[in-house]
Amino acid sequence: MAAPDPIISVRGLVTNLGGRLIHDHVDLDVRRGEVIAIVGGSGSGKSVLLRSIVGLMRPASGSIHVFGEDVLAMDNGAMRALQRRWGVLFQDGALFSSQTVAENIQVPLREFTDVPQPLMNEIAAIKLAMVGLEADTAAKYPSELSGGMRKRASLARALALDPEIVFLDEPTAGLDPIAAAAFDALIASLQKSLGLTVFMVTHDLDTLHAIASRVAVLVDRKLKVGTIDAVRADPNPWIQEYFSGPRGRAAIGATR
Repeated sequence: MAAPDPIISVRGLVTNLGGRLIHDHVDLDVRRGEVIAIVGGSGSGKSVLLRSIVGLMRPASGSIHVFGEDVLAMDNGAMRALQRRWGVLFQDGALFSSQTVAENIQVPLREFTDVPQPLMNEIAAIKLAMVGLEADTAAKYPSELSGGMRKRASLARALALDPEIVFLDEPTAGLDPIAAAAFDALIASLQKSLGLTVFMVTHDLDTLHAIASRVAVLVDRKLKVGTIDAVRADPNPWIQEYFSGPRGRAAIGATR
């Protein structure tokens, strides 16, 4: 039986920033229902790849297809229709400080739907419960939340439109180990229960071992993709240091 078409397909992606080559003919396929983790050194272009796929940055050349649709050839109307099918959690959460948590969660609903306010309030409450936040969090402002709670509120907003894909940019950055492990468990639970495809940029080795189906390493402006064990076997010096250095060995030991 032939493998199903990938839900995300990147081919020959070339990206330049400030005259510097970031991606040099990068290829990537993401399978429906998997958790794929993008890792790499600082400045390697992990977040740039994510932002290119969701249409926030335009590469110099190459192609990006999501749900079989050519992202780079779309007009604004077609892109908006596509954006309804995914949710994004940015590294800093990107919550609007002047809005309550409930109002933040309702932003995608206001932008993409004509849902009446009472129903938006109900949806916000449901999404809060899904990410493990108490009902009274809805009336709070981001400044009143802990770092872990802000991450969860941001995830609730990413889930507002019942997306098929969730893009996560450094979801555990800034969290203590306990909060990070709890967030990993939340992502794993939601991915399984909702059938999500998760595209995750991360540097957290514990997260990789906890929830990633496959890993894509951005190194030398190219992607090396495979299971953790397969990628760890690559002789590239950065990969060896990342996976087999002290932190890598600690993460492996924690999973055994």
